[in-house]
Amino acid sequence: MMTLPNLITLSRIGLIPVFIGLFYLQPNYFDGEPLAWINNSLVAIYALISATDFIDGFLARKLNQVSALGAFLDPVADKLMVCTALVLLTDYYHTWFITLPSIIIISREILVSALREWMSEVGKRAKVSVSWMGKSKTFMQMTAILFLLFQQPLFIFSNKEIYMVGLVLLFSATVLTLWSGFNYLIAGLKTFDS
Repeated sequence: MMTLPNLITLSRIGLIPVFIGLFYLQPNYFDGEPLAWINNSLVAIYALISATDFIDGFLARKLNQVSALGAFLDPVADKLMVCTALVLLTDYYHTWFITLPSIIIISREILVSALREWMSEVGKRAKVSVSWMGKSKTFMQMTAILFLLFQQPLFIFSNKEIYMVGLVLLFSATVLTLWSGFNYLIAGLKTFDS
């Protein structure tokens, strides 16, 4: 049960409180001057958590350590991290540009989780397995959040330009979220007739 991929997945969940703590340690959260090392640490923790999302799945397949526990924990870790980050960003930015996509994304995650639970009950869990669209959606969400968390100039790009890239990615992720959520919903509704 406690394979290397599962331990990596559990470490992702364990890093979420560290991520939250660093987020609120940022002086600019309280209208102070941003400290680069705190923001860099916050972004690095988030990037590490996001990277291990792909590493644990790769290792599970490569080491032939795919398990029921890993299949359960991996999406839970994804949803916990993405939803936590979106709630924090909504609190920080106080704008509908962040709030509306966040509500849509979090609502979709709850809906799909409930749908998967229902499909398991009726023995048709495979009909709502993770698709390429779901993986693309997750990748885009994580990338968008990374840009929105990064509150410093980067190379020739200003804070505002980085924020705008994050915003465009977040809206793109929201479109993928709605699209994949709709597909899951259609697959789930078909089981109510059977």
